[in-house]
Amino acid sequence: MDGYIKALIDLHRGVGREGPGDLEFSRQILAELPSLPAKPRIVDLGCGSGAGALLMAEYFGVPVTAVDLAKPLLDAMMEQARARGLSGRIHPLACDFSDLPMEPSSIDLLWSEGAAYNLMFAGALKKWRPLLAPNGVAVISELTWFTDKVPDQPRRYWERAYPAIADEAGNTACAKAAGFDVVSTRRLPAEAWWDNYYNPMLERIAAMSNLDATMQTVIDEMQSEIDLFRHHSQHYGYTFYVLTTTDPSRRSTQL
Repeated sequence: MDGYIKALIDLHRGVGREGPGDLEFSRQILAELPSLPAKPRIVDLGCGSGAGALLMAEYFGVPVTAVDLAKPLLDAMMEQARARGLSGRIHPLACDFSDLPMEPSSIDLLWSEGAAYNLMFAGALKKWRPLLAPNGVAVISELTWFTDKVPDQPRRYWERAYPAIADEAGNTACAKAAGFDVVSTRRLPAEAWWDNYYNPMLERIAAMSNLDATMQTVIDEMQSEIDLFRHHSQHYGYTFYVLTTTDPSRRSTQL
């Protein structure tokens, strides 16, 4: 593990999440999913320290395979799983989710929050689509433009940091081209970014001391991201795309 990635993981210790999200928001999505088998086969790709995986293990009462390349995050997830009596339902898997050791058509519910960007949205959809069973469902969040009139500052920032960023229409078209039907889209509220990620992160930063140069670089980058969102949260954020492998008659909806 290189120094930058180690510093990034260290910065997130105790924050509870490696990116924006909200458990109640996720529960609402789960409650509105298309029909799944009684005991769905579930995989959380890019699970981080396990917020989504633990929620789904509780919600469905079935095992969840939780995949992340960073073993320290998987270890933190399993600590939480043991504390909550869920260790028997969480199966950690340390691997690159561009090269998953899973058979085609072996997943009923694929969940991925803020991780598809590692392969770019189109690349992730292409890689993951064959893994889904008939009638399978994917819930994938993706950094998304919320307007076609994006000011120069956020456009320059994100087109440098993530050149594949697109609006919801573009991502919907991308999902359809990959062989998915788009059941719904739902935007993560800005409050979730602040309450569950950025404000805890700012508290974490304020408590840190004796920083080396690499950690200071990571903190400076995080501070720039937070400052940008403070001024431009109406222009971009995470959209959760609920996708299915069947039923082309379903109409996309904006919830």
